[in-house]
Amino acid sequence: MELKGKKIVFLGDSITEGHGVAGPDKTYWSVLGQRTGALCTADGIGGTRIAQQQHRLEATARHDDNPFFSRVDNLDPDADIVVVFGGTNDYGHGDAAMGNFEDRTVDTFYGACHDLCLRLLNKYPSAIIVFMTPLHRLQEDTYRNVRANEVRHLSDFVRAIREVAEYYSLPVLDLFRVAGIQPSIEGQRTLFMPDGLHPNEAGHQRIADRLIAFLNTLA
Repeated sequence: MELKGKKIVFLGDSITEGHGVAGPDKTYWSVLGQRTGALCTADGIGGTRIAQQQHRLEATARHDDNPFFSRVDNLDPDADIVVVFGGTNDYGHGDAAMGNFEDRTVDTFYGACHDLCLRLLNKYPSAIIVFMTPLHRLQEDTYRNVRANEVRHLSDFVRAIREVAEYYSLPVLDLFRVAGIQPSIEGQRTLFMPDGLHPNEAGHQRIADRLIAFLNTLA
């Protein structure tokens, strides 16, 4: 696909917002625009999740009040491509249950993924909608005992995103598999993700590399 002149909107969390780099011009989506000539804008809010938080805390209102599905209406309606990049916060500090593939409520992760896909497809019937899975992070295999009383790993959220997106025939760039960023290896962490969660400038450059190559395969 020729990306020059295409309007691309990005929906995400703190990585899309630019936490870990010096400014918005160093983010993966801005780098993509600089390299390709695409017209890129982003709605990235740190700490936000795909699923609705079940127990709202005043101290994290910005996180809890802005799940991904609630921000679809604010995205540019004329976008040619929409890229969704989230899920790591649902694992890291979300309290919604994982649910199952049959769920259609925003109160479970599976259900919220369905809801998000449907909202995007209804708003953008002719655009290309792409999901990116979470990157590897430190402690991704640590059991998370949240209020949902579940035991899960980051890979469970990756699997759910792939499963739901593929149901709607939406392309998935599986960064968990192909980003080439594994912070559990000290050298990789130093080079790409010093805090074990947020990519630095080199990490964003690598994400941009993968995303450009992926988008170029789409018609």
